[in-house]
Amino acid sequence: MNGRIFSVVGGMFLLTVCSKGDRSSVQAAPPAAQPAAPAGDVSAAGGTITGKIKFTGTAPRNPAIDMSEEAACKAKYPTTPTEENVVAGPANVLANVFVYVKSGVPVGQTFPAPATPVVLDQNGCRYHPHVLGIMVGQPLEIQNSDPVLHNIKAIAKANRPFNVSQPGAGMKTTRTFSAPEVMVNLECNVHGWMHAYAGVRPDPFYAVTGPDGSFSIKGLPPGTYTIEAWHEKFGTQTATVTIAGTESKTANFTFAAH
Repeated sequence: MNGRIFSVVGGMFLLTVCSKGDRSSVQAAPPAAQPAAPAGDVSAAGGTITGKIKFTGTAPRNPAIDMSEEAACKAKYPTTPTEENVVAGPANVLANVFVYVKSGVPVGQTFPAPATPVVLDQNGCRYHPHVLGIMVGQPLEIQNSDPVLHNIKAIAKANRPFNVSQPGAGMKTTRTFSAPEVMVNLECNVHGWMHAYAGVRPDPFYAVTGPDGSFSIKGLPPGTYTIEAWHEKFGTQTATVTIAGTESKTANFTFAAH
């Protein structure tokens, strides 16, 4: 584990960042669909943590996907589609990073799960969004927008795994998660390149970075929090942030690509 000290914009404090995880070869990709926003209702009152996530180093292209056997999916792309291992924007900003409050939420405080589902769509033989956040007990609506067979498999440890077959377009299946887990891997048994990741949380204090690499976690009560940033290739980084009242603090993360 490598330690780094980052100066933080927007508050006179030091942000301690620790990194771990897979530092394998990374790859850039075309812009992805906008990630799902936090699903929970949080009060307008409270503090906010915002930031931007980048990486250092060079990201080569993501692997191309051979969809020659799925003409209906291939037809949805003007150029050869790629995997979404590392979605990089200008200045090496990172999309698809799951950022959440790992610890510090007051003990005993509970948050009702929203009734509005988080939608995971299978379109063009890829998952949209690639990374999502969802609360314990909140519906996950899995849709098939392709006229082909998809078989959705959830590889979970804290939650019960599931395996759902959707042989045609227009099909919808709803599942829920019963326990927090970062992350639940979702894959398609029919198409080996299809992967998505779900961060399951007991509270609404999470976000997924968009194409500009930014995130915002709102409605935090006063306290000291450990926040974690998770990326499927770069691993995780943690930071400690103290919130007083309704102030806003900035926490930026930088991953190293090797």
